[in-house]
Amino acid sequence: MQLGLIGLGKMGGNMRDRLRGAGHTVIGYDRDPGLSDVSSLADLVEKLEAPRVVWVMVPAGGPTQSVIDELGGLLASGDTVVDGGNSRWTDDEKHAAELGAKGIGFVDCGVSGGVWGLRNGYALMAGGAAEDIAKVRPVFDALKPEGDFGFVHAGKAGAGHFSKMVHNGIEYAMMQAYAEGWELLESVDSVTDVREVFRSWQEGTVIRSWLLDLAVNALDDDEHLDKLRGYAQDSGEGRWTVEAAIDNAVPLPAITASLFARFASRQDDSPQMKMIAALRNQFGGHAVESAK
Repeated sequence: MQLGLIGLGKMGGNMRDRLRGAGHTVIGYDRDPGLSDVSSLADLVEKLEAPRVVWVMVPAGGPTQSVIDELGGLLASGDTVVDGGNSRWTDDEKHAAELGAKGIGFVDCGVSGGVWGLRNGYALMAGGAAEDIAKVRPVFDALKPEGDFGFVHAGKAGAGHFSKMVHNGIEYAMMQAYAEGWELLESVDSVTDVREVFRSWQEGTVIRSWLLDLAVNALDDDEHLDKLRGYAQDSGEGRWTVEAAIDNAVPLPAITASLFARFASRQDDSPQMKMIAALRNQFGGHAVESAK
């Protein structure tokens, strides 16, 4: 089929290549003219045959809203917009209503696979009306991994990005568990080859996973991670997961703790630890270290 694709960065560019490799026609637009097939969104829409399907892969929030607003003025009734970025599910509900008032279908699609997706395929979690999902299904089939799994119609508008948000929350907690285990192994004298311990877990254990494989890759590149600073950013989806848990009174202690651990990583000199050190000194006479 024919698809308009907006946003040709690391994910969008690889998705264009995978779709073209599957025989689909992809007309791509990016603000970088070196990546773009057309000069503008209007040019992209003009080159697509009706009914059009346009897939948006730009940063969540303002950039996505701006693109969808512009598409709302360019597309016609019967066309479909897919938001494949990391938008918040509440934005999807808004976008579905705005476009629906003009007869334009809307599908939200959480996409997982990162830089490996071109080769391995992408896990896709879609939300929207069944008739809109059906219009995009050939694209979903080309993007997902081979086999029976990798795509789900998760529910109505917002369900795709909500599912991807929960996926990322689980990812936070899994990465934190691997990181804590690695630090403990590195801290004892009796374990002399932490990297090979991690490698030994890749087969036959209940904690084997793609994340574990990637951890081993990282340790192969830098055995003790000496080249890295202990700082981890968050994409925002971990925060949204915790907020949704609060709204729905669902306890998420592991995911919440993993998010807060990332916040702690950004503090070179933790104010909280200063208070804890001071209190330990006050009640127990425990030693404190002076600020450098």
